Amino acid sequence: MIKSAIALILVFLIFLTGCVKKLPYAPDADARGNTAPTEFTKEKNRRVVEELPFDDTRSFDECRKGLIAGDPDLRVHDPEGNIIWNQPAYEFITGDAPDSVNPSLWRQAKLNSIHGLFKVTDDIYQLRGFCLSNMTVIEGNTGWIIIDPLTTKETSMRAFSFAKTHLKEKPVVAMIFTHSHIDHFGGALGILSAEEVKKNNVRIVVPKGFMEEATSENVIAGIGMGRRAAYQFGKHLVPGIRSHVDDGLGKSVPFGSFGILQPTDIVDRTPQEMTIDGVNFIFQYAPESEAPAELTFYLPDKNAYCGAEVVSRNMHNIYTLRGAKVRDALKWSNYIDEAITLFGDADIYFGSHHWPIWGNDRVVDFLKKQRDLYKYIHDQTVRLANAGYTPREISERIKLPSSLSNSFSNRGYYGTLKHNSKAVYQAYFGWYDANPANLDPLPPEESAKRYIDYMGGADQVLSKAGAAYGDGDYRWVAEVLNHLVFADPDNVKAKTLLADTYDQLGYQSESGVWRNVYLMGAYELRHGAPDKGVNVAGFYDVLKQTPISRFFDSMAVRLDGPAAEGENLVVNIVFKDINESYVLTVENSVLHHKKGDPDPDADATLTLTHDLFLKMAIGKAGVKDTIFSDDLETSGSRIDLVRFFLMFDKPKGIFNIVTP
Repeated sequence: MIKSAIALILVFLIFLTGCVKKLPYAPDADARGNTAPTEFTKEKNRRVVEELPFDDTRSFDECRKGLIAGDPDLRVHDPEGNIIWNQPAYEFITGDAPDSVNPSLWRQAKLNSIHGLFKVTDDIYQLRGFCLSNMTVIEGNTGWIIIDPLTTKETSMRAFSFAKTHLKEKPVVAMIFTHSHIDHFGGALGILSAEEVKKNNVRIVVPKGFMEEATSENVIAGIGMGRRAAYQFGKHLVPGIRSHVDDGLGKSVPFGSFGILQPTDIVDRTPQEMTIDGVNFIFQYAPESEAPAELTFYLPDKNAYCGAEVVSRNMHNIYTLRGAKVRDALKWSNYIDEAITLFGDADIYFGSHHWPIWGNDRVVDFLKKQRDLYKYIHDQTVRLANAGYTPREISERIKLPSSLSNSFSNRGYYGTLKHNSKAVYQAYFGWYDANPANLDPLPPEESAKRYIDYMGGADQVLSKAGAAYGDGDYRWVAEVLNHLVFADPDNVKAKTLLADTYDQLGYQSESGVWRNVYLMGAYELRHGAPDKGVNVAGFYDVLKQTPISRFFDSMAVRLDGPAAEGENLVVNIVFKDINESYVLTVENSVLHHKKGDPDPDADATLTLTHDLFLKMAIGKAGVKDTIFSDDLETSGSRIDLVRFFLMFDKPKGIFNIVTP
């Protein structure tokens, strides 16, 4: 009996957590092998200086304005002692751009390196450079109102502790989460616990739909998104002139402990007035813009507009490279236009990223150019699509007018004109470009082998690719060598030249995330994919607030359809501590789940606590803890229960990207 129980628990744990290797992934920066920038790369980057108004230094003045204090040793550690935030590591970002960094991106990286506690205006302060995002602190009559408490508990705690050494000693009386992305709420527990919120009647203000979006985002497709996000944010790149310099939207992304707090006040309309601790707010509800649930707000007594992330000091993503649903560029633009109409007398703009703007003329000009940036991308993409151009053709043809492109706040440091135009096309027309050849193409490995054969074999292709590399034709070299690597993944010369090519494309990229993607590709071609995927343990406090049904949705997309063919199983999952039960049914190779009373005719029943379920899901509860726990019991057929769990994939999130 004990042996069968152990086997059952092992299967259940493997199902929830996967068999991720517990090997370190901390590659030696000296062994990365990044190539030097070629003359072609140097020349392309030199031309950038001639094309943009680098003599406009107002952003540097605005970025430094109001500095109260900086933190010279801004390093933040997680509970295990690992550094998750390291501003001093970027002290090399000074002076003119090195040849290995696009000068426009270098400029943005310098601005994002200016960090500390800043006074925006009377009673409004910002902590910038403590995380990817900003924390804004507003003084009310009796306490502090926190806007967007950063990404992680660790960075949030460090930032607010620093602020308290320079500001009045007052309690936190409210928090506002401007939108449902984790860099704007994940650090909430670094400031207040849920118990403190309840005890002190702290107000938590969010846009409608926030909790659903914030807790469920990425649950279903999280494994794949997590792997791709490592590329987007350069997770395994070290700071350096041939490696990571900036993410465009901010310096970097910390990976620590994440949390969330339950809302008390919902913003669901525009305009919506609210007084919080004596401070008057006018909220704008802006869903389906940069985030599915988002708000901005105006402080009429200060003539100050917080644009959240609907506007920022760069072109944002209509489609994000980690993988996500396409955003609505037209709605996005319309919300900015609405903000101009409602709050056009603002003398101050501040946001959830980057630095503020002062002066009504400057604020309105900024808002208009952000508004027209997204509308131009939308309108011109659709115009060209209606003329028959395909996504790749549109991305080559579309160019911003100089009135928009010469504004540094519209430059593609995060989103880019090329991939955003493809996103607009996708939103209207989907993935298919109407060319029959693209309706049912061969998979990459198969087509790659045939391409290489038609092109005369690996040696011929490598020789021609080498010549093209010598001519600086890096985009073509990348396309050709990608075929060769997928046809012959053991071809070291091909992988080396492709890595060198990705280096050059990364060095030329104005977008911080494009640079990260290219340099991550180069790194993995040289050193291989990581040994372990996303550490989900840090999400425990967020997952506690995630609807249980979302976990079962995630189970459904992990069901191995072929393995489940012909199976008909019914399993009850009973959460005895929260009085919820779910009936899981496998039929027609599909998993369904329904909340309700357990099925008395089920093949098996698993009874456990919600907390144990979560701990098992994130690997915090081991086999020994589970077997001897009073929080788990089974009934019915253990064999059927084992069969049930063995039908599910155990994704590790370490799949190959630049190799087959």
